[in-house]
Amino acid sequence: VITQVNMDIKRVGLIASVALNALLLIGVCSISMGNGKVASGVAISRSGSMVNSAVRGVSALSGKKISAEQGRAILSHSPKANLLVKTGAITNKLVKSGMSIPEIAQQVTCQKIGGAACQEWYGPDRALWLGPFSEGAVPSYLTGEFPGDYGWDTQGLSADPNTFAAYRETEVIHARWAMLGTLGCVTPELLAKYSGVPIAEPVWFKAGSQIFAEGGLDYLGNPSLVHAQSILAILACQVILMGGAEAYRVNGGPAGEGLDAINPGGAFDPLGLADDPDTFAELKVKEIKNGRLAMFSMLGFYVQAIATGKGPVENWAEHIADPAGVNGLTNGIATKFTP
Repeated sequence: VITQVNMDIKRVGLIASVALNALLLIGVCSISMGNGKVASGVAISRSGSMVNSAVRGVSALSGKKISAEQGRAILSHSPKANLLVKTGAITNKLVKSGMSIPEIAQQVTCQKIGGAACQEWYGPDRALWLGPFSEGAVPSYLTGEFPGDYGWDTQGLSADPNTFAAYRETEVIHARWAMLGTLGCVTPELLAKYSGVPIAEPVWFKAGSQIFAEGGLDYLGNPSLVHAQSILAILACQVILMGGAEAYRVNGGPAGEGLDAINPGGAFDPLGLADDPDTFAELKVKEIKNGRLAMFSMLGFYVQAIATGKGPVENWAEHIADPAGVNGLTNGIATKFTP
């Protein structure tokens, strides 16, 4: 029942996301039309943190008393009885040596993802958000298992394992879209300004209005690539392609059945970047760090567009030419949106 409810929530979220994107697209184009000047660490588990799951499982069993006969019966029905016995014996020895269950679980995780990467980016010895002053400021549920975990959750948003897993998935997906979006925002403007590519409207928030122009919208100024003349056709393509891809990612599909929702691997990793555990663990840290920066960049692009009516490349060029006279304090805040 819980699984079905989660699936329904995700479907509702998908529909809302598609609808919101459609409204944003129509809104931007409507604004543009109204102005005559105006011509996108460790594999994340849906069940939450592996370390926290292991700790909760052991804690739940630790208070139960079973007889030797009950223990033998449990092992007799387990397909990996020998492995369980060996694991239990090793765990008992480690506990007797002074290690706690969370420490054991953390070390097992580090061994799985690679020692070198774990020591630098994961585990208890990773860098923390307050540096040397982080003692007592890191919640117990942030064990350093996930990439980009610096122990910061002052509001306790990730205290629940299921919520934590959902937030992690949402963050990574938004980070990837933000990286693509920032690249898409600056590339046309760079090409038009510094390479002389004939793009009718290179500024990202004005480009959509070109579809209503007489000649339509040419991708990168080349009509042979994409020559769009119908806003309805673009909207349909976005809903079908982007909505379909997201639906397959969330619910599984012909190419993604049974794969991890964040790092599926296999056919989705044709370059084999995840073949080496150490490299894969490091790449996931780089991905989330660059993705977080990209999300802040997109927020900056939005604010700059509203404050100056110019694209990010033009804002950057003006600031470089006169850093003291053109910046967020002396120019951007006082300027109204005039596209």
